[in-house]
Amino acid sequence: MAIEDKIKWDKKYSTTPKLLEKRECSKKLQNILSLVKGKKALDIACGSGKNSLHLANMGFDVVALDISSVALETLDEYEYSNIKTKLTDLEGFTPLENSYDLIVMTNYLDRELIPKLLKTLTKDGILFIETYMEHESNSKKSSNPDFLLQKEELKSFVDKNYSILEYDEFDNEPYELYRMRKQSISVQRIVL
Repeated sequence: MAIEDKIKWDKKYSTTPKLLEKRECSKKLQNILSLVKGKKALDIACGSGKNSLHLANMGFDVVALDISSVALETLDEYEYSNIKTKLTDLEGFTPLENSYDLIVMTNYLDRELIPKLLKTLTKDGILFIETYMEHESNSKKSSNPDFLLQKEELKSFVDKNYSILEYDEFDNEPYELYRMRKQSISVQRIVL
């Protein structure tokens, strides 16, 4: 486990309680849920679980992964029987192929993980990614460019075995600490 990352995120959640408040699930994610054929979901870098909680309420069995025990303990306090939290260092993480009907990754970027997540989808499974991108309107200018997408970058991960259902670039939610531009994509696996 990347101890430095765990310490950083545990401290961030502990010193910024606003990050642990219950929030609404991603609107873009809500828009594609009716297209998901099964009920097995994986929430990557789930934080305190805004998307996991919504998915659980929709009847999904959710595996929620994060490096922060503080965030996962907050999610566990909701006591959902269909959410299983796992303390996970996502750097170098390789999920089991053909395992999930829906995979969600929001506000987190690991370019090496995306191709692995695509292979983790079941036939007709959907990968939903929504995260920050480089843009002149971003109010947090100090962001590490390695953690920001370039224009239309998410599309570059999709090959002929997958279909792009939806793609968008937009401003983040008003409750976020900084005004940032985001990119989202919904990709469906069409060939196993």
